Amino acid sequence: MEFLDEAEVRSLLTYEALLPAIERALTDLSAGKIQQPVRTVLRIADHDGFFALMPAVLDDLMGVKLVTFYERNTALPTHQAIIQLLDAKTGEPLIAMDGRLITEMRTAAVSVTAIRLLAPRNAKTLAILGSGVQARSHLAALRLVRQFAEVRVWSRTAANAQRFAAETGATVSPAAEAAVRGADVVINVASVREPLVHGAWLGPETLVCAVATVTPDRRELDDAAMRAAVVVESREAALRESGDIAGSGQPIYAELGEILAGRRPVPEGRVVFKSLGVAACDMAAAAVVRQQRLSAVNR
Repeated sequence: MEFLDEAEVRSLLTYEALLPAIERALTDLSAGKIQQPVRTVLRIADHDGFFALMPAVLDDLMGVKLVTFYERNTALPTHQAIIQLLDAKTGEPLIAMDGRLITEMRTAAVSVTAIRLLAPRNAKTLAILGSGVQARSHLAALRLVRQFAEVRVWSRTAANAQRFAAETGATVSPAAEAAVRGADVVINVASVREPLVHGAWLGPETLVCAVATVTPDRRELDDAAMRAAVVVESREAALRESGDIAGSGQPIYAELGEILAGRRPVPEGRVVFKSLGVAACDMAAAAVVRQQRLSAVNR
């Protein structure tokens, strides 16, 4: 059985192909066309790590992502993953591939789908909290669908923020509050355990993409920031996994797929898109890679 390493995945996966696949997956997930349980997470307490199992079945494919998150990794990526695809009709293993880049790109693609749909049409200012892998992938994907007159970046490490700004044309903000105040869209990809984004900093129509925390014991938004229309990928996953939703008690307005399908209207006022990552999107991305690989082999 073929295994594709990260370099091979990178050569086959583009945001242009990924974005429509992610939109379809989110729509099908909300319509009940994709089978997907909430991920199983094993904590590796001795090493401050997490090991998660994320299966899904979509159309004639089924698959699973095995993903790890080791926050203290410095020589290695904090997120690492393997994805296995199988034939849903027979159970036959089809192809395996490195999942780190897929995780990176599908996370950004989901946020971009939300921003395209939910951000104010006249949005001009973007704030990115964090300056690592996800900050770069989000901005690269976002520039395919939206143009901002001003992009601000904040990072705990000033040198990293300066490097990001030099590479992307962003402006460095000296503090998270300075980056967020007056921004039309805020993307938080800075890993935190306690709220970083405060409602007092946000405008009445700001869209916040909260991407950084995926466990029920962590928060990235305070209660005031959560007083908004909350949109998620999966209600079931969000109610079990999101510390921001559980801690604030804020109800979920809609799944993103429901709004994409027109079953729920685009909310007015401030919106929080709480992204946790779902297997349906990983499998959709892996399916794109597999199809591109088959096309390349058959040329």
